[in-house]
Amino acid sequence: MVQPVNGSLYSDALAPFLAEAQRLRPADVEVIDAHTHLGLDEDGRSLTLEQLLSQLDDAGARRACVFPLHDPERRPSYSLPNNRVLEWAGESEGRLVPFCRLDPSEDPVDECERCLAIGARGIKLHPRAQDFDFDGKEMDDVFKIAEAASVPILIHAGRGLPPLAEGLVDLALRHPGAVLILAHGAICDQGILTSRLADHPGVLYDISCFFPLDVIELLARVPVERIVFASDPPYGLPTTSLYMALRVARQAGLDERATRGLLGGTMAGLLDGGGLPPVREPRRGDSITLSGRLARVYGYASLVGPALFTGVVDQARAMLSMAVAACRDPQPGSDGEALEVIGNALGAADQLLGSEEGLRPAIDLIYRAIVRAATEIPDPA
Repeated sequence: MVQPVNGSLYSDALAPFLAEAQRLRPADVEVIDAHTHLGLDEDGRSLTLEQLLSQLDDAGARRACVFPLHDPERRPSYSLPNNRVLEWAGESEGRLVPFCRLDPSEDPVDECERCLAIGARGIKLHPRAQDFDFDGKEMDDVFKIAEAASVPILIHAGRGLPPLAEGLVDLALRHPGAVLILAHGAICDQGILTSRLADHPGVLYDISCFFPLDVIELLARVPVERIVFASDPPYGLPTTSLYMALRVARQAGLDERATRGLLGGTMAGLLDGGGLPPVREPRRGDSITLSGRLARVYGYASLVGPALFTGVVDQARAMLSMAVAACRDPQPGSDGEALEVIGNALGAADQLLGSEEGLRPAIDLIYRAIVRAATEIPDPA
């Protein structure tokens, strides 16, 4: 028999992470989420205006950029989902900044111009969902519009893509006036994109990533002034991603000014017409230092999420059990407190996976646990 979610179990395991995030968070910082959705997706996920605003409130986020999901009613041209997002943003009292989503195979130029004329302030492109590359004339035309209108283009650059860097790089370099936000840390081609676009004046990278090592490495390749907070609701949660952002900032030794820029300052300048900040050199070196004990925990726990996402629950729980076992160490050294917090979180996640509606809180705890394990040792000063 499936049991209901044990709220106390979840809240008790979550408490140390929330307390730590509060300690690490700069006072009165403006948090802006660069990557959120509204509406319905073909995969069954959905998010309402009220739900998104509540999630932003939980993270203390003032504003967010928002665009449609892969909506079943997207044809033609994403017009109906775009209209809905524009309407919802209008009801948000200025908290949501609407982007229009385009399908390059369905009059993207006309739809882009229509949406910008009625209030859209950015463009979203999803080359996996819409199955396109960046070599066509329609993409050149969209980039020209973005340059002329001074609006950013957010591009899905996460999992599920074939190599796309070369076409995207060539297109971006032809349009140096277009500000791009490469989503999910550009993990689909992070090495090529960060290297070849290093001299482009307006390429940002959002950190809506499941694996913290992707973000840690991003800080070694890209100036922090070009990295922005994002969480990807309904797939991610702002409060969970905020914990990761704060932990990675601490691990990298970012000062308060840089941390404020990452959490919202850079996006505020972009959205409010102040422009992007000047850049310095990337803050991190080429290597990542992990505790041996916590590296074992990270290795096992990082396999749990992908197994859950693909429905292989038995494999997920097997890896979770190994991660919990790795936390049981009679000689924890300096990792004792971290192992205790992580072990409690992973043990609670294992119990929650057997509960009704326990998947989401379990993934939240697992994600926070791998973030803690990956960021326990700060970079040398």
